[in-house]
Amino acid sequence: MTASPPLNGHKRPTMPVLGDWRPATPEPAEEQRTPQPEPAVDAEVARAKAWAEAEERRVAAEAAKEERLIKARAEADAIRAEAEENARKARLANDRQERKDREAASASDARIAENNRRRAAAERAQWEEAREVEEQQAAEAAAAAEIQAADDKWRSYAIKFAIVCGIVSLPVQMSFFWNPKAPWMAAAPIMLEGAAWVVHRGARAAAVSRRPVWHYRTIVWLLAFLAAGVNLYHGLHSFDPGTAVATAFASIAGPGVWDLHENGRLRKREGVLTRRERAAAKKAAKAEAAAKAAEEDRKGSEKEAADQAAKEAAEMLAAARAEEFPEVWDEAEKIAAAVGEVTVTEAVWARAYRNIQGCDPGESIESISSRRKAEARVEAALSGTPVNTLSKTTNAQRAIQVKAARSASSYRPVPPRRKRNDTPKFHPVARTLAADAKRAANTRQKDES
Repeated sequence: MTASPPLNGHKRPTMPVLGDWRPATPEPAEEQRTPQPEPAVDAEVARAKAWAEAEERRVAAEAAKEERLIKARAEADAIRAEAEENARKARLANDRQERKDREAASASDARIAENNRRRAAAERAQWEEAREVEEQQAAEAAAAAEIQAADDKWRSYAIKFAIVCGIVSLPVQMSFFWNPKAPWMAAAPIMLEGAAWVVHRGARAAAVSRRPVWHYRTIVWLLAFLAAGVNLYHGLHSFDPGTAVATAFASIAGPGVWDLHENGRLRKREGVLTRRERAAAKKAAKAEAAAKAAEEDRKGSEKEAADQAAKEAAEMLAAARAEEFPEVWDEAEKIAAAVGEVTVTEAVWARAYRNIQGCDPGESIESISSRRKAEARVEAALSGTPVNTLSKTTNAQRAIQVKAARSASSYRPVPPRRKRNDTPKFHPVARTLAADAKRAANTRQKDES
């Protein structure tokens, strides 16, 4: 028996060495076995090798276990770090969203406050406008009431004054017309004074009907002066001069004051301006006429300046054309003289330019050639074909060996007849290039159309 290597620093228990173990079989009694030597060295090597393999496996297992543990810890740390990062991002996102919500709420509150302020301002402005309108209406109503009251007072005073004047003037007239043999003549003054008032009423009716009133007022004043003449004559001959003058004045003052009342009322209703209003209107009309004249002068000066500038520009253009295109300018002057134009107009210039240059103004042989070259470069860039291989004619795909259209022959008497396959066929590359060029031309034609 041999000792096994220590296990984790502890001695292994001794175990019997089995060696080449075989099941026990009964041996013949008569045979005597010869003892064989044990292969101790081979068993020890195998045992050491087995122990080394077991130790290697154990170390590998522990290393794998440690590696898995480290990997698991690293994965756990990564998961924890990722979770923390996600939590941080979520927290930041929540904070950001909360801040946005607060800002949105603040903006909404601000908009609501602004709307409320505007609505309050609009309501306040509307209320102030309504109050101003009410105050203006009240002021107008008060002014109208005051005017109406003044008119009523003026009318009542005029009537009362006319009555007083009639009372003063009638006795002298009655004494003038009194005749004991004809007592009815005492009513003549009443007829005379009453006639004036009747004609006054006629003038008022004519004014209401939009008819002339001047002849009514003329009759009223004639009657008033007739009554005044009667009072003045009779007062001087039968009474004293004071009575004569007073009664004559009363005969004129009564109808005159009432005529003033009626005339003012009619002028107000018809909108007749006062002297101050007429003066203001005349002044405003003069100012408007002066402003209109100044505006016309300004427009005239601007038109003159514009015409002068246009004339100078036309002269400069003519000089530039004559300097840059002398042949075309000479042709334009000839055409202008032929068609009866005093200057070289745009139509004349276009015609002369086309006669000399063969194209419209702004074009030239150089510009057309440059444009075609640029178009060829653009076509080459679009189709991927070199510029020098692009077709310059519309029938570039037809080579010399392709049969052309039927035309008159120059051979005499009969031209040689062409036969099938008497000329070589196109190379496949040439056919491909021709097909590509045709497709590019078709595409360009479609784009242009």
